[in-house]
Amino acid sequence: MQQRKLGPFSVSAIGLGCMNLSHAYGAPPSPEQGEQLLLAALDAGVTHFDTAALYGFGANETLVGKVLSPHRSRFTLASKCGMSGVDLNGDGKPVRVIDGRPETIKATCEAALKRLRTEVIDLYYLHRWDKKLPIEDSVGALADLVREGKIRSIGLSEVSAATIRKAHAVHPVAAVQTEYSLWTRNPEIAVLDTCRELGISFVAFSPVARGFLTGAPPDVAAFEAKDIRRAMPRFAPQNYAQNLRLLDGYQAIAREVGCTPAQLALAWLLHQGQDILPIPGTTRVDHLLDDLGAVNVKLDAAVLARLDALINQNTVVGSRYNDQGNSEVDTETF
Repeated sequence: MQQRKLGPFSVSAIGLGCMNLSHAYGAPPSPEQGEQLLLAALDAGVTHFDTAALYGFGANETLVGKVLSPHRSRFTLASKCGMSGVDLNGDGKPVRVIDGRPETIKATCEAALKRLRTEVIDLYYLHRWDKKLPIEDSVGALADLVREGKIRSIGLSEVSAATIRKAHAVHPVAAVQTEYSLWTRNPEIAVLDTCRELGISFVAFSPVARGFLTGAPPDVAAFEAKDIRRAMPRFAPQNYAQNLRLLDGYQAIAREVGCTPAQLALAWLLHQGQDILPIPGTTRVDHLLDDLGAVNVKLDAAVLARLDALINQNTVVGSRYNDQGNSEVDTETF
């Protein structure tokens, strides 16, 4: 597997986003299937695993810890704090809460270390900036965790260029993570340039557009009740019908290149710069191995230009989040 720099670490060019194994797209796979997928990724050369306290309200960190902790020296471990499940009503049903207070960040880290069965987390992100607090307060807590040896480096997720600069002034930021793909170009406005100026790695989540840029784009009518895409405007039936029209040309380019649609999406990202690290997620080993094959796909300037012209912020219909989701992120918008 090709290697790229992730902050101070050298990791596989394509990592694994572990969210799908516990969260987000309907019913998760069984723990046995999750274990099989994680071990297959490790055996295939993946050395960058990304999880979060939010995913499955702790279940994802627990799964990653149980399966991968015996192999801890073989990979770089990333997790996130600042957004997690809290039992607000005392009914045993956690709800998602954004809380960036220093005491919450430190408590979340302690719980994560136990679930992950490790003494230190390599890269610890602030999952969302809690806008009730200055970003400097939350980053200060993360800096304390670095000094205490509980985390090795600091990351930020879904933040603007201005917020990155404020945070970086408190403590060096190793990585910024934001959605980035052919159909989500927000980082190109200012975040990518800022990261490059400051020497910060960029981690691209949802690099195959939440399944849209694959050989089998999702059927919106079949989404389960808890599938988070049900609330995303791009997947609203009327918008989605228009977006599907982009796929004939896209899949034709994949056939010309000689790769699968998912590989084309990932290869496009890899060609955007050596500092960009995609973390696709999946629940299937065959999809995992297909994704990893993108490192061998070469795209020339003409193909890249055709892709840019076909799928971009002006040709995709609908915003990536609804009003609630947009209020929670701190990224430049189209």
